[in-house]
Amino acid sequence: MNECSQLPRRRLPRNERERLIVEEAIRFFAEVGFEGQTRALANRLGVTQPLLYRYFPDKDALIDRVYSEVFVGGWENGWSQLLADRSRPLKDRLVDLYISYTQANFSYERVRLFMFASLKDRDIANRYLGFIREALFEPLVREIRHEARLNGDRPVSELEVECVAGLHGAIGYVGMRRWIYDTQLPAEISKVITSLITTFLQGAPSAFASLESAED
Repeated sequence: MNECSQLPRRRLPRNERERLIVEEAIRFFAEVGFEGQTRALANRLGVTQPLLYRYFPDKDALIDRVYSEVFVGGWENGWSQLLADRSRPLKDRLVDLYISYTQANFSYERVRLFMFASLKDRDIANRYLGFIREALFEPLVREIRHEARLNGDRPVSELEVECVAGLHGAIGYVGMRRWIYDTQLPAEISKVITSLITTFLQGAPSAFASLESAED
């Protein structure tokens, strides 16, 4: 758990003070959930609640900024390019992508905020699922189809999305074990990720082929 931090007493540029507020809001909501009150957050920052509202007009605006920083900001554009690079084997692309993804997102704050969003804030959870579907799930479906030499022009099906979402969930569970269940993880997480991806790719192409045959 992170310690509380107060804003410096000296006058700060507006953008720097706003950044410090957002950083503390991320830590705050990760600890107490999105039901935490802005008055308590202001106390942690050592400022008044009205001052907080000079930067964010209401709690929803602050949560929206946290969403942008943690959920959308947790995805790097380079990962989309990496996944689409068919000059490399799909397994190698996925391993590199997910190792980089977990390094960026498997922190105390991010994992706990993902959990709280799923439990308490359906809007954030749905927005994130829509985002990750567009950024990762549907592109991965197309790459698996290409790997299996299947028809790439068909609309992505919900069953195909569920299939790739299962891989994402299995890898995400590694982060949950560390920051939600507080259990010991293997020393080399990269080997765990590689094993999960290897197992997934052994079955996904044939599963997708069966789904395509069932639609014909």
